[in-house]
Amino acid sequence: MEWGALRLRLSEDGTRRDVVIRLPHTRVFEDVSPRLVDLGGSMAAMVVESDLSRGARLALYTGEGLLAAAPFIGRRNRWLAPVGAGDLDGDGRIELAYIDRPHLAKTLRIWRYVPGDAALRAVAERPGLTNHRIGWDYIEGGLRDCGQGPEMITADADWRRLMASRLSGGKVETRAIGPYGAVALRAAMDCR
Repeated sequence: MEWGALRLRLSEDGTRRDVVIRLPHTRVFEDVSPRLVDLGGSMAAMVVESDLSRGARLALYTGEGLLAAAPFIGRRNRWLAPVGAGDLDGDGRIELAYIDRPHLAKTLRIWRYVPGDAALRAVAERPGLTNHRIGWDYIEGGLRDCGQGPEMITADADWRRLMASRLSGGKVETRAIGPYGAVALRAAMDCR
């Protein structure tokens, strides 16, 4: 991934091909790397796409181009930090999660991918969570499944506690799982 282009290496029927997707000059891809998402038989690249005047949005791209996206945040210089994607509530549909403005709004937002719909659909949100600090070249936490369904692991807004969040019944249920720290975060992601 380069700022204005996304290169996808596709393999179909034993044939490999590269596809390069270029954004308009007013947009860039802004993240540490694309994440591959299984949409139930097909794959897509989940990326953060930022617009010069409208801020960031979460988007899914395939070899055919833009598949679906959440709306732009709505203001320049506003970013989001992905948490992950998967069937977060056990209903067979794919949800995508990110922290909206991890340095300002600190809000977990969950969206649903609906096949054939170019707009991701808002499912739930929860304020008071974050996963990135200014200056970091990485995003903390992510998705884990310790045998009882997927959980989103983040920090609380003050970086004092590790938080585990679940999507259940269209709402985000959050609980503290211990004090925040690098060792504790790795243990939580490893279900220890």
